[in-house]
Amino acid sequence: MVRLFFANPRAVAAPGRAATVLEPVRLQQPYPHFKVVVLDDDVNTYQHVVACLMTYIPGMQPDRAWALAKRIDTEGSAVVWSGPQEQAELYHQQLAAEGLTMAPLERG
Repeated sequence: MVRLFFANPRAVAAPGRAATVLEPVRLQQPYPHFKVVVLDDDVNTYQHVVACLMTYIPGMQPDRAWALAKRIDTEGSAVVWSGPQEQAELYHQQLAAEGLTMAPLERG
């Protein structure tokens, strides 16, 4: 990701007045990553959690989905995906729409 910041002011003479022009400077910063966390609840079954994870999380395999469902049940939560913010927001919304109990997105 590249962000433009305006810095490096330079004076420019204009007829009758002085002006300052800000020149763009390119800074490269890492794109922020977020964690999608599913919480345990007394409503959703293992089968429903696994089906949701396999439907909405790209590349989710059955064995991994079952392991995550078990972790959610035994430990109270599990990070089911992490990556760029926009994708994290999408997966978070999709899983929540299916009735899974979601923690707020976590940066990191």
